[in-house]
Amino acid sequence: MSKRRKQRRHKARKKSGKAAKTRGPKKAETADRHVLYEASVQDAEAEIEFMEEVFEALRNRPARVLREDFCGTANVACKWTQRHDENQAYAVDIDPSVLAWGRERHYAALSEAARERVEFIEGDVTQATTPGADVAVALNFSYMIFMTRDRLREYFRHLRSNLNPEGIFIIDVFGGSEAIEEMRERRKCEGFTYVWDQAEYDPISADITCHIHFEFPDRSKLDKAFTYHWRLWTLPELRELLAEAGFSKSTVYWQGEDEDGEGDGEFEPVTRGDADPAWICYIVAEN
Repeated sequence: MSKRRKQRRHKARKKSGKAAKTRGPKKAETADRHVLYEASVQDAEAEIEFMEEVFEALRNRPARVLREDFCGTANVACKWTQRHDENQAYAVDIDPSVLAWGRERHYAALSEAARERVEFIEGDVTQATTPGADVAVALNFSYMIFMTRDRLREYFRHLRSNLNPEGIFIIDVFGGSEAIEEMRERRKCEGFTYVWDQAEYDPISADITCHIHFEFPDRSKLDKAFTYHWRLWTLPELRELLAEAGFSKSTVYWQGEDEDGEGDGEFEPVTRGDADPAWICYIVAEN
């Protein structure tokens, strides 16, 4: 727009006496990053169904006690207590702010009876002690924050000590040739776009830095809503460390594909995987 045209628009507004419209807040300015994360990344109901099905298949009884490590907003732990009136959950995270958000959003929405069966624990997952769990989980690749074999083994060993004798431990894993690319992947969600940003990868150390960004239809952006500095562990390394930590057995549950070649959300135990460029699976470790 030319300077002259800008001046004409200014004069016209002044003459009419109408006030200029004020711009409302951009979506990125009012968005809650935890709400966006849960809407784009987490499917708590599907995760719980997987835990229930695997435990019952292995132990011939329902799981009743859950330990959710790196729980964040404790969405899984809270929903676990709603599945059955005997279910108990322990939600462990070191970040008081995210636990407070979870208490306000998820815990407060529970019935009084359900609230009595979930406990929030602010602390280090390598030190927090809880009653023996049927199922313990460290999901969304959170355990990858441990960058050395010794530290990860220490965590696995401590976690195992908080399982009951029939307990199982579940982690998710991602990999494939695309996992080591420095790239961005966008996915449309309802009302926003989720952006997974693999910003840096070091092949010598296997350290990876990733960000989650959110973009909105009004062209505003919430950059680096979440940032992760991880070691990209491989399946053989993880299974070896689980064995070294004392787990008797570990099994890989591989995701199937739909007719378009995309993941179908169904995970089955396998002994060999496919050389997909990008895959996600679970490891189930038995006490």
